[in-house]
Amino acid sequence: MIKTLIIGAGGQIGTELVLELRKIKGNDTVIAADVKDYCPPLLVNGPYVKIDALDREGVRDYIISNEIKEVYLLAALLSATAEKNPDFAWKLNMEGLFTILDLAKEGHISKIFWPSSIAVFGPTTPMDNTPQHTIMEPTTVYGISKQAGERWCEYYFNKFNVDVRSIRYPGLISYKSFPGGGTTDYAVDIFYKAKAGKQFTCFLKEDTALPMMFMDDAINATIQLMEAPAENVKIRSAYNLGGISFTPKAISEAIQKVIPEFEIVYQPDFRQVIAESWPNSIDDSYAEKEWGWKHQFDLDTMVKVMLENIKVEH
Repeated sequence: MIKTLIIGAGGQIGTELVLELRKIKGNDTVIAADVKDYCPPLLVNGPYVKIDALDREGVRDYIISNEIKEVYLLAALLSATAEKNPDFAWKLNMEGLFTILDLAKEGHISKIFWPSSIAVFGPTTPMDNTPQHTIMEPTTVYGISKQAGERWCEYYFNKFNVDVRSIRYPGLISYKSFPGGGTTDYAVDIFYKAKAGKQFTCFLKEDTALPMMFMDDAINATIQLMEAPAENVKIRSAYNLGGISFTPKAISEAIQKVIPEFEIVYQPDFRQVIAESWPNSIDDSYAEKEWGWKHQFDLDTMVKVMLENIKVEH
């Protein structure tokens, strides 16, 4: 069996991706890796290794000696966190990628998944139904690093035939893992406050529309892209992926259908400026046409599942 390594397995996407891949490939062949000393409790059903994505030689030694053939490189500093530590964000988001791309160039790895983001877009990008190929002038460190990463992935594919695949994730919503410092995180935090019977203070304005996606859809898309025949993967920078676009006001109203007493107030902060540089909605027709992508969850379905599954201590 092909061995698969997920670097950054303890994060929001990584946790659920490991669990889903283990269901498909078997627990023993999917290795979770993170910078933490101990395996996250949810991932104890299979192997775990402590790996620092910035330890180039350590990463190389582990992958070569264990004959890892598939790597999902998820380790990154997200948008809001990266703005507070731009030097480290650039270093982590770029150097880790080069280590993996070079291993594939040398023939050690046969397939790579590296996530991009809607953060690659900027205030000059068309905001509604943002096209796959468009103006990209990101204004955040995270967005700049993801745009640069897209270009490098495409370069390594064109120059060295490295099989690297990527998705521009919108905001991701999950009840299984906590958000990791992104601008779209309000759409997860809001459910915890609602379930706890508390008022929610939103750091975005009520009418700020952003593309979002329920985590199940994101995981399914990721695996679907990685399992697609290479000839179907025609875009080697990153595919647009759209899910559901909504505003804080719309999600609060969807929650109030289930919890009528829920209250929200608005206190926009520095994340509002980041959000305003991103699209309102995404055109993902290339992903649909080339490898059959289609999202399953709409706003009301997602809200229902989140409220049913989120656990809070009263």
